[in-house]
Amino acid sequence: MDSLTQIALGATVAHTVMGRHAGRRALAWGAALGTLPDLDVLVPLADPVAAFTYHRSASHSLIVLTLLAPLLAALIRRCHKDLGHLRWRWFWLVWLVLITHVLLDALTVYGTQLFWPLTDYPVSGSVVFIIDPFYTVPLLAGLVGALWVRDSALALRWSAAGLVLSSSYMLWGMGAKAWVDHRVHTYLASHEVAHTQVLSTPTPFNTLLWRIVVMTDDGYLEGFYSLLDGHGAPTFTAHRSDTALLDDLGEHWPVARLARFTHGFYSIERTADGRVVMTDLRMGLRGYYSFAFQVAELQPDGTVTPVPSAWARAEIRSRELGWVWQRLTSAGID
Repeated sequence: MDSLTQIALGATVAHTVMGRHAGRRALAWGAALGTLPDLDVLVPLADPVAAFTYHRSASHSLIVLTLLAPLLAALIRRCHKDLGHLRWRWFWLVWLVLITHVLLDALTVYGTQLFWPLTDYPVSGSVVFIIDPFYTVPLLAGLVGALWVRDSALALRWSAAGLVLSSSYMLWGMGAKAWVDHRVHTYLASHEVAHTQVLSTPTPFNTLLWRIVVMTDDGYLEGFYSLLDGHGAPTFTAHRSDTALLDDLGEHWPVARLARFTHGFYSIERTADGRVVMTDLRMGLRGYYSFAFQVAELQPDGTVTPVPSAWARAEIRSRELGWVWQRLTSAGID
């Protein structure tokens, strides 16, 4: 999730744990700890695929953060000797802020390597978009209320209310995803669409309109389904993927790494200048994918040679983004 959301969540969780004892100091520490795991983006990595896939690894590991929590809690206690006797409360503040950060990230489509170093396979729930005001605003409102009132018990109620409302919205998102998955699988079965796997993920800033990616033998289907459609069918467009270009590149590290990291939701295409581009289909939409990488080159004789990975930025097509907004506000448009 975005930094503002993680700061708000961290401050809210910390205040819920230590608000009665530390007051606004708990809010401050929660906000700081809430953004700590995302500082891994400051670690320089020369390879673009490595930079893309090693984010949310060690810094977002349940194992690493659990081991780190006692040390951080001890350091914080040194700053507040009047509350140093609350050893376990400081530990729970640190641990819960860090753990809720990574669990929230795991509910996005990008995913989180929760069990690193035992495995680097990302867990991704695809329940919420990386920025969703319907999740963030209740947290911020609770924090404003907690800062506004002077009574510690009432301040605690404000922050707890924000946490309950935001968590309720996340539960709604899980239910919405389950319904969308049901509608999609019903459609695929009734139309006898041959496929290998299916992904549903919310479109930007909401959990009403969902984007669906269906992988097929020769490419993929991209579709949309709005909860406002009721029992209507999702709309799909077919796209080809030239996976044959990678037949001899299975051991090329960027190719193998991206295939695993994307859970198999990727496409391969050849550009006009001979670049072979591998695109993560989970984030963005056709014509506006967030992450695409050159992994090979097509030679004049038709052979494909591996190259070091390089960013292949997609062109933004505002017309397609506008269609998403229209689809959200007008159920049934295709």
